Amino acid sequence: MKWIIPVVLLIIVASLGSALYYMMKGRGNSSKMVHSLMLRIGLSIALFIGILVAHYFGLIESTGIKVGTN
Repeated sequence: MKWIIPVVLLIIVASLGSALYYMMKGRGNSSKMVHSLMLRIGLSIALFIGILVAHYFGLIESTGIKVGTN
């Protein structure tokens, strides 16, 4: 899990960059831009659900600040 999350985040950023490229190249009317943005949204949702499932099964642990402790 330590490597999966950063790799998926890099793919999401790359998809966003390709959508920007197609937007600038096609003046905003590109279907490739729409597909890149749909891929980014799908990957973002899949990553969020994957993190929730991994936390539920104990593959990753939260290490945040504990609330209510002095």
